[in-house]
Amino acid sequence: MIDRNPRDSWTPDAEVDDDDDDMPLSLRLSIADALTLANATCGFLAVYFTTTGVLIPHLTGTGDVGVVRNNAATAVLLMLLASVFDLFDGLVARKLRSSPMGAELDNLSDLISFGLAPAYFVIVWGLVVGSVHEPLSALAAIVVLLAVVLRLARFSCVTVPNGVFQGMPSPFGALTVVSIVLLELPFFPTLLAIVGVAWLMVSRVEYPKPRGPLAAAMLGWIITGMAMLTAWAFDAPGGELLLQTGCAMQVVLGAVIPLFATARRVNTFRDNRREARAAARARI
Repeated sequence: MIDRNPRDSWTPDAEVDDDDDDMPLSLRLSIADALTLANATCGFLAVYFTTTGVLIPHLTGTGDVGVVRNNAATAVLLMLLASVFDLFDGLVARKLRSSPMGAELDNLSDLISFGLAPAYFVIVWGLVVGSVHEPLSALAAIVVLLAVVLRLARFSCVTVPNGVFQGMPSPFGALTVVSIVLLELPFFPTLLAIVGVAWLMVSRVEYPKPRGPLAAAMLGWIITGMAMLTAWAFDAPGGELLLQTGCAMQVVLGAVIPLFATARRVNTFRDNRREARAAARARI
């Protein structure tokens, strides 16, 4: 999730024209808001394709395996596309004027695309793998949804150090949850991994904000993921292996990034202690 707090926009609150409240809604929406609404649209369509292309064929016993795979891939592709819109709406908001609704629209859209859509994907996965596991998969989906709700609410209220997020960002968490499902591991390890990702989203573990080279790297990774999903959807040679590799890398990144952040904090703490000791010796 990109920070789109109105306080970071070009125009200070004191300089906003009082007549803005009388402007039509269409005139108050900015380019960044349009990207945010595209994010929400992708999240809704991900739920639609998961329902019509995966859940309904499973419940009715109809639908070709290849068609179901294509629809599942389409749902995940839409979540990836939503993360692209989420990445760019913040970048655009910092370069151009952002409307007063920007931050609220961003949170609501993220809730749809990175809360509801992956949680629903988890529920459908539980239905497909077997009725015995339905209650547990529904519980895991609720945990994911509530984790995103809590994370977005905390993001709006808590000030964190510049350049980092507190907790795994919801787009990254959503893609990690979906990757865990697509890995097709045994049920209970999958369930535990999903709950683990939900915990990371509400934790105080620091994740770097995608700015500059990191934003470019993230965009490249998302595009690579789209290519892997497309190869898998069309049953291309090696497509299954590509998908499994990409999903495994997403899960590993989710676990490794906070380790680097923790190591950096430990090193900073040690450096500060050394400097304090050196300063104390110099005063003696």
